[in-house]
Amino acid sequence: MSVARDDLPAVSRRRVRLALRAARERTGLSQSEVAKKLGWSLSKVQRIELGEVTISPTDLRAVLVDIYQLTDEALITELVEQARVARRERYWTAPEHRDHLPPGLLQLLQFEQAATSIREYQSTLVPGHLQTSAVVDATLAWFDRMLSDDARRVLRDVRLTRRERMITRPGGPDYLLLLDESALWRVVGDPAITADQFEYLAEVAQRPNMHIRVLPMDNGTLMGTFGAFVVLDLSDQPDDAVLYRETYLHDEIVEDAGEVAYHRDVFDRFWRRALDEEASRTLVLARVFDLRARIARTLGQDQGKES
Repeated sequence: MSVARDDLPAVSRRRVRLALRAARERTGLSQSEVAKKLGWSLSKVQRIELGEVTISPTDLRAVLVDIYQLTDEALITELVEQARVARRERYWTAPEHRDHLPPGLLQLLQFEQAATSIREYQSTLVPGHLQTSAVVDATLAWFDRMLSDDARRVLRDVRLTRRERMITRPGGPDYLLLLDESALWRVVGDPAITADQFEYLAEVAQRPNMHIRVLPMDNGTLMGTFGAFVVLDLSDQPDDAVLYRETYLHDEIVEDAGEVAYHRDVFDRFWRRALDEEASRTLVLARVFDLRARIARTLGQDQGKES
């Protein structure tokens, strides 16, 4: 593991909880039996295995050695260190992020840094981290009754920071964006802002780790019923992945292996049905030219009326 991955509490918490569950299952013990042996409540064992709470390094060593009879000292030492990292969440997360970012996004920010590949499907808008600053402002303005000025500022800063990290970070993840064609026909802010956004998207699409495809509307009806989602692979192991979902009011990280795998499979099936990357970029640029032509026509008509 790289140093960066070792410093991510959400990733460390996931490693620990998966290792504990795997060790328990190897012994054949139930969660109730483990709780009884430790003198803990059943809910404590369940919440630790679900990743809802962390386990102290001391308790972790006791469980691994005394209950699960683990003898691999190197593995025990590694997991104990990860348990320490997992408990640093409060120190890793900026106070204003804790105050203004939803819980799923807080975890997503860490999983993005650990990801080896990211698959993202968006049915309505260009993803936040690929939005221009003007589009970020326009989209956040929709939440004028829900967000304070401080919350809007923090969300804006996070989107722009994520954009830099996802696109320019050395050794960044392989990023696959599947964008429904309908997103190209929505004007955000105004036609000029939208044209700038799509021009930027076409520029980003040329970077070696960025792969952007457009799913034609006549192929994307069923895909659209899933809503936006992101699958993040954290290593080359098929089960080492998480799912991020976001709706208008809520977001969540899903770690159920079956559900993550299902969404990855759906993504890959529709990825193959989408326009290839060159054709997708051409379509995005065609939309840019169309918007700029509309702007020019409108400007010419207005000038004609004034003369």
